[in-house]
Amino acid sequence: MNRTMRFLRQYPTVAVGGLLVLGLALMAVLAPWLGTTDPTALSPIHRTRAPNAQFWFGTDLLGRDVYSRVIYGARVSLIVGFSVAFLATVIGVAIGLISGFVRWVDAIVMRIMDGFMSIPTILLAIALIALTKGSMQNVIIAITIAEIPRVVRLVRGLVLSLREQPYIEAAIAAGASRGRIVLRHIFPNTVAALTVQATYICGVAILAEASLSFIGAGVPPATPSWGNIMAEGRALWQIKPHLIAFPALFLSIAILGINMLGDGLRDAIDPRMAKRI
Repeated sequence: MNRTMRFLRQYPTVAVGGLLVLGLALMAVLAPWLGTTDPTALSPIHRTRAPNAQFWFGTDLLGRDVYSRVIYGARVSLIVGFSVAFLATVIGVAIGLISGFVRWVDAIVMRIMDGFMSIPTILLAIALIALTKGSMQNVIIAITIAEIPRVVRLVRGLVLSLREQPYIEAAIAAGASRGRIVLRHIFPNTVAALTVQATYICGVAILAEASLSFIGAGVPPATPSWGNIMAEGRALWQIKPHLIAFPALFLSIAILGINMLGDGLRDAIDPRMAKRI
């Protein structure tokens, strides 16, 4: 416990970012017990109400409670962010390790990854979703495919650097198999960098999901998500700014918390970065 507190005091951005992310995660899990109502319930008589004692964040064009929709919308954003970060990291590590250690595979794989990286994430995701239909699963798959090349390139670079180290040459000379060398000596040395990369991917995925939903290419409109809420309120944002302000605020907090967590972990992993800042 003392070591944990000492670590958090030394790297306050980890503490602040972690608290923001943890707070949003708890909010998403405990949504039914936070004074919310059915986020899809229509009430035309209460449409476009300003924030008040009954509707804390006001109501939208269909009379739905914006507060409830924002709270439940956190579930979509966090599920997409965490799922994409996990899947892209796992798949990217597997491909990157093989690519960095097998030369003929590397020549093929990296040309494919370069092709994917030449297309912006949001455009590639739109193209992939256009081939199917809007759903949370398809959004996760599309953004994951767009983010895998970044993990592959990171892992490949680390493998190319690590395999030239003396202890790797010693393991080869001792007769260790290629699989044992990769799993026991190379992979553990990529975990620190992958942790930071995963936080970056999580933030990008949350923002990409909101962007896709905002333009109608993400989760279905009936599903509350921060992007959908802002898309539905953009027609009246000049006279009813609360329709966009609250989901935008929570989206900003989520991205800020994840980025601060990633920056703090980067500084903790490489203390020289903290000294330069």
